[in-house]
Amino acid sequence: MLKKNCIFVLILMSVMYFVIVHKYYFNEKLVVYAQNQRNCVIYIINTMNRPINCNVEIAATGEEHSKGLMGRSELCNNCGMLFVFDDEDYRTFWMKNTSIPLSIAFIDKNGIINDIQDMKPYQTFPSYTSKYPAKFALEVNQGWFKKNFISTGSKVISNGCISK
Repeated sequence: MLKKNCIFVLILMSVMYFVIVHKYYFNEKLVVYAQNQRNCVIYIINTMNRPINCNVEIAATGEEHSKGLMGRSELCNNCGMLFVFDDEDYRTFWMKNTSIPLSIAFIDKNGIINDIQDMKPYQTFPSYTSKYPAKFALEVNQGWFKKNFISTGSKVISNGCISK
């Protein structure tokens, strides 16, 4: 009986893994399942081909871009801010009035991470400029990308968070 239960659990886990990977990895669009207009969950396919979830707050307006994570004292472990821009271009960020050490991933229009940088708290200089044009940027706790085996070339699935 125990052997049958173990086999059943293994089969169920395999099917669930296949469904998740198939649904998110092979999705050609950059789409996200929105919980609301301000917060949602995105997935990033890491170097081990596993989807990693990140709860993000959306920054889509110029005012939201300027404020970013300023004035916050902490950021939960799997949380971040996803900056959404109208076009793909070189992006520059700074850490003015930001007390949390952050890492930033610059993401192209196809949802591919093309640059990751670590940023120091309270820095207005140096600024952090993307190496390549980006349509999106994702700020998370410093070291989160490395801890989750996410690197340049990883695919971001926005899951309905954004319309384009």
